[in-house]
Amino acid sequence: MATQRPGFTKTDTDVDVKGIGHSTSHDIEKESRSPEVTSEDGGSGHAVFDASKENHFGEAKVLETNAQVLTHVVHVEDDKSLSPWTFRAFFLGTGLAIFASVLQEIYYFKPQAIYISLVFITVIAYALGELMSLLPRINKVFTFLNPFPFNSKEHAFIIIMSSAAATNAVSTEILAAQRLYYNMDPNPGAAIFLVISSQLLGFGIAGLLRSVLVQPANMLWPINLPVVSLLETLHRDKVETRSRLKVFWIVFGILLVWEIIPEWIFPLLQGVSVLCLAKQNSLLVTNLFGGSQGNEGLGFLSISFDWQYIASLGSPMWVPIATMTNNFIGYILCIVLFMGIYYGNIWRSQDFPFMSQLLYDNTSNATVFAQYNLSLILTPENTIDKAGLAENGIPYLTGTYIGYLITSNMGVTAAIVHMCLWNWEDIKGGFHWLSPANLQSLLNPKTWKGESKEEHMDRVLADKRMDPHYQLMVQEGYEEVPNWWYGNVLLLSFFVGLGTLYGIKSTLPWWGYIVSNVFAFIFILFFGAQMGITGFQFNQQPIIQMLAGYIHPGKPLANMYFTVFGFNGVQQGQWLCRDLKVAQLVHLSPKSTFTAQMLGAVIGAIFNYIMMKTIVTNQFDLLKSVEGSNVWSGQNVQQYNTLAIAWSIAGDMFSVGARYQWVTISYLLGFIVPVPFYLIYKFTNIRFFKYINLSIILWYMGWLFVGVNSSIGSYFIVGFIAQWWLRTKHPNLFVNYNYLVSAALDGGTQVLVFILSFAVFGGSGKAHSFPTWRGNNGGVSNQKNIDYCMYNPANG
Repeated sequence: MATQRPGFTKTDTDVDVKGIGHSTSHDIEKESRSPEVTSEDGGSGHAVFDASKENHFGEAKVLETNAQVLTHVVHVEDDKSLSPWTFRAFFLGTGLAIFASVLQEIYYFKPQAIYISLVFITVIAYALGELMSLLPRINKVFTFLNPFPFNSKEHAFIIIMSSAAATNAVSTEILAAQRLYYNMDPNPGAAIFLVISSQLLGFGIAGLLRSVLVQPANMLWPINLPVVSLLETLHRDKVETRSRLKVFWIVFGILLVWEIIPEWIFPLLQGVSVLCLAKQNSLLVTNLFGGSQGNEGLGFLSISFDWQYIASLGSPMWVPIATMTNNFIGYILCIVLFMGIYYGNIWRSQDFPFMSQLLYDNTSNATVFAQYNLSLILTPENTIDKAGLAENGIPYLTGTYIGYLITSNMGVTAAIVHMCLWNWEDIKGGFHWLSPANLQSLLNPKTWKGESKEEHMDRVLADKRMDPHYQLMVQEGYEEVPNWWYGNVLLLSFFVGLGTLYGIKSTLPWWGYIVSNVFAFIFILFFGAQMGITGFQFNQQPIIQMLAGYIHPGKPLANMYFTVFGFNGVQQGQWLCRDLKVAQLVHLSPKSTFTAQMLGAVIGAIFNYIMMKTIVTNQFDLLKSVEGSNVWSGQNVQQYNTLAIAWSIAGDMFSVGARYQWVTISYLLGFIVPVPFYLIYKFTNIRFFKYINLSIILWYMGWLFVGVNSSIGSYFIVGFIAQWWLRTKHPNLFVNYNYLVSAALDGGTQVLVFILSFAVFGGSGKAHSFPTWRGNNGGVSNQKNIDYCMYNPANG
């Protein structure tokens, strides 16, 4: 559900902190790094691309722009003879896609979560691929199973196929909620088609936008750099990569051993708060400095030694310096905002928990927190009972949750304005198809095929904004996937989704379904571009649910289905773009990438549904209980259903004049806040105002509203060391090892956490807790916080 340097001037090393994460198309063009169109082979007129001039891998240079990262951290080289079209790639890709989708769906119904990452998949796929390459090629059968040594393109194919499956589809959450709370069990065939269509709709939209969101050099997608760096290190000449491989496996091994200490033996290391240790009887200290457990506190000045939590939302080692600076500003403002709301008792904040995402009754007070009984305001048809709502009153939310809604809502509209002001050249291609000339050409069947291969090559090689890796692929003759492939995926998914909505009694009308997909298109374009440039991913789910509440008032099921296509589509689209960029950087052919993503998405959707159905059938009563067990929990479905009901009465809770009116007004404010900084920069040319991204700052002003916050301090320490000190003072180490070490830290941690999940955390059916001692303090079950901060007895 929901789930960042002082100085903006040049340093002695002449580094520009716009650097990685805030460059624009104009910055890229100024480098003039792309080839010029010249005559070749007697005046053919084709553009010439010299990859050797673009390949700067390992050069000791302070990297200032996204384009420089692409040419200094990743080799601009390719071996076209390497093929991903092998039985081994399809066999391992299918197997790991099933594994990843099943595991991700299982953990959706667990009290503790594990998220399948690309680094984890990369390590597992490498081990299995190398194992299969040991098969003797003694006859045709064995040669078919092992045609040649396991290569990087097979590996990339497997990763992308598994990645497309490694999500728990939002549509399975609704299908589970219908079964658990609405006494509805949709037809299995219709339900499976719903899951598939909801997954592929976002893929279709993002695929049509790939020329805007993936192919340009400015679209760095920083989240991919550890994986791509790891892939290169594993598969290039072992003599060349000996030192890098040695560093990777040493760090990987250290984390594989170390993580058992903070995760199981000594969990105090997840968040050490000196102030909590010094003063263990103050809720004020807990709220501000505690944070080693969910919804405990803001974690200010706490230090974490657990990489699982430090990198829970992504390793800080790949977050660009400009993005991290804005993150940090938002983080500090979040602490000020939340403490001000709570201790100013705004919206009766002190009558409810400091941090919580539940709905509360008006009888709640500082000593007894009374949850709102949602069954009192629902009719037998599962719509809102106005009489019951009038009798029981409008539910309350915690002040910190309202603060999060206000700042994130401002952030969503601020992001759209910011991208239009600063990055219009990057995103305008997404609207190019709306020009009168293009709309008219759609009526001419001769234009449906698009540009020829030669026209495409000339355009790409002459475009100064293009990623040199993509230019290399085009020049080497890799055939691009036609747009009509993605168009067919989009149209087929759209009509299948529309039909199944009525077949499973979703209560979402056809026009609401269309509106949700319009939002998905707009959000994929704007927030996909923002993630590609800055590495920052915006969570749009609360915004989509709120919009659904106003569009379909009193209909919680319609709200949830609107969210499936409005939010899940955006999320899937962003993952498609992320993986397309991985394929582009490792030079995997577009058609094999398309095949891997479509197969992975379909496999993942089918097994998501199968596992959801199995778990809900076998654990029905347990999933509906408040406590659940140490093995199974319905908390995620419960929260999703609660929010859908809350947003179904948005008019009573959030409209102008209502208690939480600023949640809605904040949308309008978000359109305004980026404009002054833009105008000030244009008139004064003061660099500080260019690098302030209000959309990122605003989202992080609500960052701490949920979860474990004790790791945030360590997150910024590691991030600033990597992206400022290491990048500017030791550029050679940064270029060669920063992203590789990030991958090793992630890989070692995730493999160990996966093992612990089944060995001691109850994933295999029985949990084995480490004996209670001062290093774990007994835990919440004994009404204690692990970091020794005071536990609030009103939390129950």
